[in-house]
Amino acid sequence: MTADAGSRGFAHDVYDAVIVGGGHNGLVAAAYLARAGRSVLVLERLGHTGGAAVSTRPFAGVDARLSRYSYLVSLLPEKIVRDLGLRFRTRRRTVSSYTPFERGGRPGGLLVGGGEDRTRESFARLTGSDREYEAWREFYTTTGRLAGRVFPTLTEPLPTREELRARIDDEQAWRMLFEEPIGRAVEERFGDDLVRGVVLTDALIGTFADAHDPSLAQNRCFLYHVIGGGTGDWDVPVGGMGALTDALADAARAGGAEIATGHEALRIHTDGTSPAEVTFRTASGEGTVVGRTVLVNASPRALAELLGEAPDPVVRAPEGAQFKVNMLLRRLPRLRDASVDPREAFSGTFHVAEGYEELRRAHAEAAAGELPSVPPSEIYCHSLTDPTILGPELTEQGCQTLTLFGLHTPARLFEKDNRQAREVLLTATLAQLDAHLAEPLTDCLAFDADGRPCIEAKTPLDLEQELRLPGGHIFHRDLSWPYGRAGRWGVETGHANVLLCGAGAVRGGGVSGIPGHNAAMALLRG
Repeated sequence: MTADAGSRGFAHDVYDAVIVGGGHNGLVAAAYLARAGRSVLVLERLGHTGGAAVSTRPFAGVDARLSRYSYLVSLLPEKIVRDLGLRFRTRRRTVSSYTPFERGGRPGGLLVGGGEDRTRESFARLTGSDREYEAWREFYTTTGRLAGRVFPTLTEPLPTREELRARIDDEQAWRMLFEEPIGRAVEERFGDDLVRGVVLTDALIGTFADAHDPSLAQNRCFLYHVIGGGTGDWDVPVGGMGALTDALADAARAGGAEIATGHEALRIHTDGTSPAEVTFRTASGEGTVVGRTVLVNASPRALAELLGEAPDPVVRAPEGAQFKVNMLLRRLPRLRDASVDPREAFSGTFHVAEGYEELRRAHAEAAAGELPSVPPSEIYCHSLTDPTILGPELTEQGCQTLTLFGLHTPARLFEKDNRQAREVLLTATLAQLDAHLAEPLTDCLAFDADGRPCIEAKTPLDLEQELRLPGGHIFHRDLSWPYGRAGRWGVETGHANVLLCGAGAVRGGGVSGIPGHNAAMALLRG
């Protein structure tokens, strides 16, 4: 059943599990526990489930369901889809990436995809030889082997560092990704600035760090971007990201879980042994519910606030560093590089201003408190791979979506004037894209029912306000290594009957469902 906002008519006085937050991880936990016969109640602040993994029609009167926040799937284990019987599919993109460039006054582009011969030829046109392609192939063969060994561990009890190292059984790969800044490996293996930049981007998605950051935050980000599914492939969710969370909510309800939207958790009171009491607020007032265990699908900082505890002073406050832009186009723009079809270029990841030196400079400018003068970004077109997100009329007209993800734009840059900084950054970001187009992108934008261009931009501060992501951080905090001693499953807290099942758990981050799975296993398997 679903409890409407304001409802107090819950089925149980005491639940086996109360789950705070109806994002995808909370729904995964709810589905596993309910299917195992446990009584489960999910409390969701908003009027709908899904969190950041939702599909939305953001443009008035326009039948386009966009994955508004999170938009690609890599880390979701097939095991979860299979265990829960989810009616959810992904589709493989035909092209991995396209990176436009201009050298000697002539436009070109590095196309990765379309077969080995075509990719090799594209590298040769860029660099003049096969050396970079061979280095590329060797590098990603190494990460592919590592992915096949690491990814299965994410839904197993948390290994120690030495156990994972033995599992990988490749000292060169271990040193490259777990001990040395990823910048060293990139610079040792690749000579071309553009190729170096394309490799490095996977270390910077939602992570504000330099290639040589001694914290290795960039390495942890890179790791999670190359191990997904045991292959590192990033796939398109058919029907948009909301199709996943809708399927998860259906699975949870089918198992008997109750989902109460419009219920905002305010406090958790626990002594660690007795059932915990969760105080919530609805449109009609406050109430309480009791759970033998409480699973928190929120950030570690939000968990501390719910428990009335101070955040760990040793851990720096989370800070998001991404710029998200959603667009609907009447048609894809023509490219200056006439050798590639725009439908190919935009179906994979379209890299803009992401050369190695450009990324270094953008980070340095942002670290100094300035918006990047040449903002780096990457773009892809969901509707080329999955046209089902567009209504029949839009499809007939040839409309397409574009999703842009900007890098090195930390929340601090928007604190003085979020609206103005957002507009300045959007203008500069689109100008970098326009430099590689044969026509301005704005000439291709569709218009909504009110005559406004179909484009929206989100800064980290916007994401913090809309989704309560701490500091706008899409991973809730810097990603962790997939090993450690943080409890048997990496979801345990300082309270025996409170578990963290959000992206900030060990092995969290991305649309994976892994923290939700592991929190459920902590209860079901101990």
